[in-house]
Amino acid sequence: MLRILTIRDMLLIDRLELEFQPGLNVLTGETGAGKSILLDSLGFVLGWRGRAELVRQGAAQGDVEAVFELGAGHAGRAVLEEAGIACDGEVILRRVNTAEGRKNAWINDRRVSGEVLRALSDTLVELHGQHDDRGLLNPRGHRQLLDAFAGVEGLLKEVRRAWRALAEMRRAREAAEARLKELRAEEEYLRHAVAELDKLDPQAGEEADLDIRRRRMQAATRLREDVQRARQAIGEDGAERLGLDALRWLEDAAEGLEGQLDAALESLGQALAHLSDAQAGVDACLDAMDTDPATLEQVEERLFALRGLARKHGVLADELGPHAEALRERLAALDAGDSDQAALVKAEAEGAKAFDAACAALSAARQEAAARLDTAMARELAPLKMERAVFTTVISEGEPGPEGCDAVRFEVATNPGAPTGALNKIASGGELSRFLLALKVCLSRGNSGLTLIFDEIDRGVGGATADAVGRRLRALSEGTQILVVTHSPQVAALGAHHWRVSKAVIEGQTLSNVIPLSAEERIDEIARMLSGDTITQAARGAAKALISAH
Repeated sequence: MLRILTIRDMLLIDRLELEFQPGLNVLTGETGAGKSILLDSLGFVLGWRGRAELVRQGAAQGDVEAVFELGAGHAGRAVLEEAGIACDGEVILRRVNTAEGRKNAWINDRRVSGEVLRALSDTLVELHGQHDDRGLLNPRGHRQLLDAFAGVEGLLKEVRRAWRALAEMRRAREAAEARLKELRAEEEYLRHAVAELDKLDPQAGEEADLDIRRRRMQAATRLREDVQRARQAIGEDGAERLGLDALRWLEDAAEGLEGQLDAALESLGQALAHLSDAQAGVDACLDAMDTDPATLEQVEERLFALRGLARKHGVLADELGPHAEALRERLAALDAGDSDQAALVKAEAEGAKAFDAACAALSAARQEAAARLDTAMARELAPLKMERAVFTTVISEGEPGPEGCDAVRFEVATNPGAPTGALNKIASGGELSRFLLALKVCLSRGNSGLTLIFDEIDRGVGGATADAVGRRLRALSEGTQILVVTHSPQVAALGAHHWRVSKAVIEGQTLSNVIPLSAEERIDEIARMLSGDTITQAARGAAKALISAH
């Protein structure tokens, strides 16, 4: 229930605080007094879309605050809990609009997004006017309204789940078809590429190993010549032969020199031994050098083959192995494509069957609810002086989707025997008001926590019909808080609480104001509504009679 509405610097309102009560709350006033501003301000704090410029001229910002009471089972509590906002039974909405156009919103002093604000607002207030297109006059919303009346949320969830599953299966099947078509277009390439890669059989790290070996072999070819020259220099035709000749000559001479050459002979012998060791080391080095031209050619052929195939496939040489595996997987997918495709088609068919079954259950529930709604509407139209009118909920086959396979539209006939037609095309202005009020009554049952706002729902009716509209509003308000903006004295006389909206020029500024009316002020206001600007005693008497009659 809406308890308090505070408005600051919004359009023609300087500062205004209203305390609303349970039951039927009536707002009256002359045309242009500012009743629409009041509703625009309430819509603003609730996050609804409205006029762009709301800030009062000369003010830095406009500010609207609304205080609501939430019962223990109120749907708004779930929204608050999901948003992580504490609630002790009272929720305070505040929204600010700066002169520059920036908007900020808070719930219980916590900054929130517009999405959270609107989600909560949907559980708090419902605004309805004669030309409102938020569901009743818009055929696109009729299905949602019927579902709300039917209470088929569980069936709807099952249909949505089945639709999502079917859509996913369809996407999988279509993606597989496109993939298979793509693979078939490159089948020849895949088979040739896989065969070529399998023949080469590239190994991880092979390119680097071959490159190092090739460089070493190329370097060894150049160095071998130097080592061989050194081997010749210290070999049998070089230093070794000269050393042996010297040793032989010294040994011959030593016989006549009585030991003078002993040290020299010993050193030369050691030198020849070291020379022999050096020769062995050089020989070992020559044996270790891999300089076979045929081997080098094989290494280079393998290296160049790896690099060439890598360039051909647009990958690094070390990536040839994984690339080959990926191509094999694509080829395997191609080979298994027909059987996989058949499995996906079968799964999609099963998903479609499950969706159809869920839709059938939902359609049956809608048909049953449509009959109940038509009966309920007939009961509601009679007290509104439309006992001969006909309201029909038409359910036909629609486009399958997450809401099922039904198209729903509300049709009416205002004269006996006349064909039914669209609500906003058949009914006159006054009839339309009563159809919408009756429909609202039927659809609002069970929403005791929702505040209903009717903006001139009685436009186009008067006399006994207006009185019937007012009586239905008062009956509806016994379980729901209702705010009614009205120009009808019959409706105003039925209100439990009455406010007057007026406009005045104060210190050069045009400002709107809203005040609660006392019993005497209420008589004067209803008398004004009956007679105009000049309030006569007869008008006052008629106003008293209207009020006392209820």
